[in-house]
Amino acid sequence: MTSEPTSLPEPFADFAELMTILPPGSEAAVEAVRARDAELTKPAGSLGQMEYLVEFLARWQEKPEPTLNNPMVAIFAANHGVAAQGVSAFPSEVTAQMVANFTNGGAAISQICALHEINLRVFELALEMPTGDITTGPAMDDRTCAATIAYGMEAIAGEPDLLCLGEMGIGNTTIAAAIYAAVFGGEGKDWAGAGTGVDQAGLIRKANVIDRALAVHRGELDHPLKILARLGGREVAAMLGALIAARQRQTPVIVDGFVATSAAAIAWAINPAMLDHCLFGHVSAEGAHKAALEKMGKRGLLDLGMRLGEGTGAALAAVMAKTALHLHQNMATFAEAAVSGKGR
Repeated sequence: MTSEPTSLPEPFADFAELMTILPPGSEAAVEAVRARDAELTKPAGSLGQMEYLVEFLARWQEKPEPTLNNPMVAIFAANHGVAAQGVSAFPSEVTAQMVANFTNGGAAISQICALHEINLRVFELALEMPTGDITTGPAMDDRTCAATIAYGMEAIAGEPDLLCLGEMGIGNTTIAAAIYAAVFGGEGKDWAGAGTGVDQAGLIRKANVIDRALAVHRGELDHPLKILARLGGREVAAMLGALIAARQRQTPVIVDGFVATSAAAIAWAINPAMLDHCLFGHVSAEGAHKAALEKMGKRGLLDLGMRLGEGTGAALAAVMAKTALHLHQNMATFAEAAVSGKGR
């Protein structure tokens, strides 16, 4: 991708502007958290990243006493024309079947959310209308892509105090890999992985599909939002919209794995500061996920060998955030516990 795009289609102009005018978060809220943390009955810094999680919530909620009263996992589901190229081990109808499984409580993400009292919302994105096959044409026209970004922005209408981004879509690891190749450079083989479990022949076919798509759209990948329209999916566009809205509304975000991170990569390519309000829940076992995180100077909070999607890694990171906040709010101070502090 060139660093100086030649033009930006009109439907995208407002989104690009929203990603350049960004609320900075509250340093005062972070200082308030640190002041309380210094009084808790533990050595300074001894809870490591758990302490940072509370600071993160405070900064982006802009609250000296952050809350997790309404955490939410948002799953965006879409279908992809490129699935016809044999890039997945499962057929496209599985997308709709898994959406039903999410809402019926049978999926892993459903159980994680139920156990840990995290709201789960599933957004179906025209499952009966797959995006275009990216090996022969654009995934979406510009107006469809822009409308889908706008739809994703409405996902936080319920005002969650933490948003976890997840997705479902047969064929979407191919879409994500193509986005990474366009944003960061490289070939299909550098970014393609097993996804839902394709064999070696399927992996080679997947890499070739990505290379063909990059060749077809080579002259139109000079802006991240054009990359999204040409190579992306509706779920990726909607997740980008949710990221934008969350930043404007001071809502911290936890991004899930390989596919969800591709939406973050589009935001990062426009303005790296767009990801300041984001944590990455885990490092996916889809190998190129770590490479994408490193390109953006990010790292996953957890590394559990997961590659399910659905927002599962983000939800588990949210569980860690809930635990961290509970400790911060409920541990005794040195004075309350009559414990001598350092140097006392």
